[in-house]
Amino acid sequence: MQDTELLFELEGLGCADCAAKIEKQVKALPDISVGEVNFMQQSLRVVVGRHSRQNSVASEIESIVHAIEPDVKVRQLPDPARSLKRAGSEGKCEDRDGCDCGSVYAPDSLLADSQKKDTQIRNLKIRLLVGAMVFSAAFVLEHGGAFSKGLLFSLYLAAYLILGFTVLLKAASNIGRGKVFDEHFLMAIATIGALLISQWSEAVAVMLFYQLGELFQMTAVHRSRRSITELLSIRPDYANVQKGDALVKVSPDSVSIGDLVVVKPGEKVPLDGTVRTGHSMVDTSALTGESVFAEVEPGDTILSGCINKDGVLTVEVTASFGESTVTKIIEMVTNAGSRKTQSENLITRFAGIYTPVVVAAAMLLAVIPPLFFDGDFAVWIYRALSFLVISCPCALVISVPLGYFGGIGAASKRGILVKGSNFLDTLARADTIVFDKTGTLTKGEFTVSQMTPAPGFQEADLLGAASAAEWYSDHPIAVSVRRAAQERGILPSVPDTDAYVEMAGRGVSVHTDERDILVGNRKLMIESGVAEVPDVKTAGTLLFVAVDNKFAGYLEIADEVKPEASKAIAQLKELHIGRIALLTGDHAAAAGYVAAQLGITDIYSGMLPAKKLEKVEELLAQRFSAAAQKGSLVFVGDGINDAPVLARADIGIAIGAMASGAAIEAADIVIMTDDLQALPKAIRIARKTKRIVMENIFFALFVKGLILVLASLGLTNLWFAIFADVGVAILAILNSVRAGL
Repeated sequence: MQDTELLFELEGLGCADCAAKIEKQVKALPDISVGEVNFMQQSLRVVVGRHSRQNSVASEIESIVHAIEPDVKVRQLPDPARSLKRAGSEGKCEDRDGCDCGSVYAPDSLLADSQKKDTQIRNLKIRLLVGAMVFSAAFVLEHGGAFSKGLLFSLYLAAYLILGFTVLLKAASNIGRGKVFDEHFLMAIATIGALLISQWSEAVAVMLFYQLGELFQMTAVHRSRRSITELLSIRPDYANVQKGDALVKVSPDSVSIGDLVVVKPGEKVPLDGTVRTGHSMVDTSALTGESVFAEVEPGDTILSGCINKDGVLTVEVTASFGESTVTKIIEMVTNAGSRKTQSENLITRFAGIYTPVVVAAAMLLAVIPPLFFDGDFAVWIYRALSFLVISCPCALVISVPLGYFGGIGAASKRGILVKGSNFLDTLARADTIVFDKTGTLTKGEFTVSQMTPAPGFQEADLLGAASAAEWYSDHPIAVSVRRAAQERGILPSVPDTDAYVEMAGRGVSVHTDERDILVGNRKLMIESGVAEVPDVKTAGTLLFVAVDNKFAGYLEIADEVKPEASKAIAQLKELHIGRIALLTGDHAAAAGYVAAQLGITDIYSGMLPAKKLEKVEELLAQRFSAAAQKGSLVFVGDGINDAPVLARADIGIAIGAMASGAAIEAADIVIMTDDLQALPKAIRIARKTKRIVMENIFFALFVKGLILVLASLGLTNLWFAIFADVGVAILAILNSVRAGL
């Protein structure tokens, strides 16, 4: 029985604590194996075990959400598999009538909610200003000498209602639904209690600073969400498909591979492709964070989401919209918030226990001393009110996910896409980094640097046989061989596709009308019974060639180390990465040559894909046996054969905008540039984010714990309680915002 995935928009979800409660209750529903609320994206993803439960689950989810947050609009998305389906040429979503979303997944709720949040923030600022002015007038009157007690109370009450009527309404509504012990209830009962014991100024001050904290929280969350809506601007709205002599404007998701699209100056490139005609400069900053324009010409690869700046380009589409770069970026960023760290999950569980416990302690503090120890009810009720104000867990509940989201945003601005905050957390603990070689540490731009034919063969014979064997391969080495043959005017006999056999990690075998050709490494030659194959030691990659099972010679293929690789390795060592290793399928001489240039001492060469995976397993086992369990192993690669290792490592990082689709799917982090120095940048961002989150946790717990103790001893008043609640929350939120800088 196949599981069914359902997606929901939660438009208007603005409370992190409420999001955690929704997620907890949804997970508890029968037949739900996965329930993830993405607070930043205002979305909910569930996996239902029984198909027959889909309709009932949807209604149960809506009931849960409305019981916790009645103002949140719940909307089920029609088809998760098509969740990024673009709008048609009329701007209407093709999945449901009357929808102007343009994109069905969580970005819809973000775009719809942005203007509403702007209005809410503006209204809250006005109420804060008016309430603060009335409060100030009352405060000056109270401390200015003679005053009418009735007038003073009226001013304080007016200020209290201006600032707190929304909180009181929310608390009453929640109590009516049986929802107590939330922040609105705490603020309502604490401030009403303060009014009843004639602590008018403190009651209004609590509400004033609580609303100030709400403003900071709302602004910080809105700012983070707006950064996502800005990212969504890279989505192409249409594609100009060439149909004969005419251009037809269509939805990008209706364009097929092989179609020709025309990109005019100022337009976004709608899909990944190859430039066929035209020269231009393109802005790739939205993808890579690189501000310098890139030049493209016929034959160059161009990515969706780039902006064409001047010339007209004709592009042959090489990937469908669902597999295009822009779609993958949006998917990665919009899904990032659903993968939570241990810290986030711990704080969510902690808040659920902490608040009821502190409320119970406040009630006992208000009752037990007066009843059993002859205490004054007014004094102990006042202390209990301080307890209630302090107990609100806002500083932790909002600042922790906000910190991680800020870190993800900071990384994305630099062309580093992190698929979840849990991966950012794991990257912060990196102590072992394993690199693939070709295309990762080296440019992957191969050239035939030397040809050594065997006796009885000429260079043209050698190169012609090699290019015929490599005719159907897309491997960079194969491309370099075909290019060398073309430059020398050699036209090989093209083999039939059914006569072409590729042997992973060894080479290829082909049969033409004239001869049998074998091209690959020395191991393949020996296994195939080819005689007189020399054991050559060189820094380059060697391609041995056999014709009709007779050794024909070898080609030396050179690859160049990336110029920034040495700096990147040096920066990783400065970050105290304990172990840096090279893992490659190339022979020992080529691997050693590259490692020597970069200062890498751990070298593992001649690794087939399966052997790479075994070696990573071995390195993981060594790490654990060395009692370094708190660290993490990072693998950095770019090729299809790297996908299993990327998936197995603690953190898999695919590097380069042109990394294979399999590598990007398997990776936890994708670096969109080919600049290796983005790797130490990513580690710095991860460590900074982790440090900020831990600062918030320890600071909030220390201050709250200290003032709780002082409040119980009568050494503080509500002003200290206000700082322990709102002041700590504001400082924690401001600290979290630093992660995004």
